[in-house]
Order: sequence, then structure tokens, then C-alpha cells
Amino acid sequence: MPIRISGVTLQDKKHILFALTDIYGIGRASSAKILNALHINQGVLTRDLTEKEEQSLREYIEKNIRVEGELHRDIVMNIKHHKDISTYRGLRHAKHLPVRGQRTRTNSRTVRGNVRKTAGSGRKSTNEKT
Repeated sequence: MPIRISGVTLQDKKHILFALTDIYGIGRASSAKILNALHINQGVLTRDLTEKEEQSLREYIEKNIRVEGELHRDIVMNIKHHKDISTYRGLRHAKHLPVRGQRTRTNSRTVRGNVRKTAGSGRKSTNEKT
């Protein structure tokens, strides 16, 4: 039976070190720290964990680490706080522009919503009316 932690079903065929990274807020480094703290082998497959290891993993993550919905909520609240106190970062978020100092003349398409405002050469093809 697959393991569910914080509302996420972990894949059975992955090593537990990499399966934990499916949870939002846990990367490889924090996954390794969690497994070392609980004395669980990083190379074991998710389906091969014992019931005791599953339970200790679930309890440790829920008590000690902010993941999934709680982490999303914190991030949204932090952005809202920056907007409310009108910091430079908050203004950049409000205008949907890059926040961390990137250039905006080119290469900010993802933040701006992939807007393409460049025009063509202006020449019309020969079969069109002038």
C-alpha cells in the first residue's frame, strides 16, 4: 500500500530519499537530513519501509517541517505583507515584474505572462493589396 504524507502519495518504486522530494517544501538536502535523523537507510525503496518507519517519518514531517498547504499559505502571506507595506519587492510583485533584480528589457516573459510585443518587419507580401 502506498505511503501518504501531508496529503501526498509517495511513489512505491523510488528510493525514499527521492520519493520524499515529491512533497512540496522538501528537497534532496532536507530529505537526507530527515532520514538521517530517523536512522532510515536512504537507499531503501518506499515500498520496503516498515510500518514503524512509515509512522515515524509521517510524525516527524508533520511536527517539524512546514510543507504543502501551510508552506504555500506562508509564502502568499509574505508576498501580501510586502505589498501592504509598499516595499520595492512588493511593488514588483504587484506589477507582475521580476522581483530579484533581473533585467526587463528582454527575458522577463515568464513573469509578464509571455507577452510578445515585438512587431514584424512591416513589409507586406506581394499577393496582398497595398
